[in-house]
Amino acid sequence: MAGNSFGKIFKITTFGESHGIALGVIIDGVPPNIELTASDIQFELDRRKPGQSKITTKRQESDKVEILSGIFENKTTGTPLAFVIYNKDQKPEDYSKIKDIFRPGHADYTFLKKFGIRDFRGGGRASGRETVARVAAGAVAKKILRDKGINIVAYTLSVGDIKAKKIDFTVIEKNIVRSPDLDAAEKMIKKIEEVKAQKDSIGGVVETIIHGCPPGLGDPVFDKLDACLSHALMSIGSIKGIEFGSGFKCTEMLGSEHNGKMYIDGNKVKTVPNHTGGIAGGISNGEDIVIRLAIKPTASIGQQQQTVDVNSKSVTIEIDGRHDPCICPRVVPVAEAMVAITILDALLIQQIINPI
Repeated sequence: MAGNSFGKIFKITTFGESHGIALGVIIDGVPPNIELTASDIQFELDRRKPGQSKITTKRQESDKVEILSGIFENKTTGTPLAFVIYNKDQKPEDYSKIKDIFRPGHADYTFLKKFGIRDFRGGGRASGRETVARVAAGAVAKKILRDKGINIVAYTLSVGDIKAKKIDFTVIEKNIVRSPDLDAAEKMIKKIEEVKAQKDSIGGVVETIIHGCPPGLGDPVFDKLDACLSHALMSIGSIKGIEFGSGFKCTEMLGSEHNGKMYIDGNKVKTVPNHTGGIAGGISNGEDIVIRLAIKPTASIGQQQQTVDVNSKSVTIEIDGRHDPCICPRVVPVAEAMVAITILDALLIQQIINPI
């Protein structure tokens, strides 16, 4: 099946299904002699895993990573890394009674039309659980980038119409919704609990900041950095929209407003305001790269919904099982992972073209 790999030099290939035996990732193009242990990977997986709080799915998975290859004496060898994460709390029986029914908002119908067969156990390969493999790969990329002074942080900017009014990176991991504003976090959590009680779900916005990215990453025309980042982030199942910098607000601006001014600060060229979001002409300019993602409400809800079955008959469905009423808090580490993979790949490509 095509579409399981991403990247050119730092290339990942993920495998596994939501309720299968295991999920995992093979990473090629990892430079040698990078200090790396299972704890580096586990830290990121623990941020993504299910069952973290009262506003996430009740599925209990330790998501313990096993390293199969590519590391010797806690250092990468330059050969492919292979990680596996075994499923421990899969419950395919939760889906047996709806195996012939298409769930609204899911990939059930489209997957069947494409392949002529589908894994009905939680969506199989189309499940959000596939992202556990991406986060494992992203942990490697993030570690390499941090050593180069490039840091990536994501957070829940809004849930429904409740938006963070302050941006404080130090509180993101101190609240279960991963908001940078503790006051807004309380309101977000309350809203999610209200929606959950109604057997419904809600969406929001996740913002990602890339700090320390050097100018020159990304290539003209088809491999613009924002195009590559869009590819990476839009491949996450719950994301329905993306914007950089000023985003759609640029449609209300004049060119004289949006361009900003350029000046020299020490030995760096700076641009203020950062309306371009750190990317100009598809190439990084050295400013913070600012990305916002529109996260849809989780498709699996407990309310009765109208749909059709595999025999093209109209039916109603009520989805049981364990699902997130708002996926934003768990998208945060996934977004960081896909951004890290993309930026590291672009950095390695740039080392070939014109080393920074």
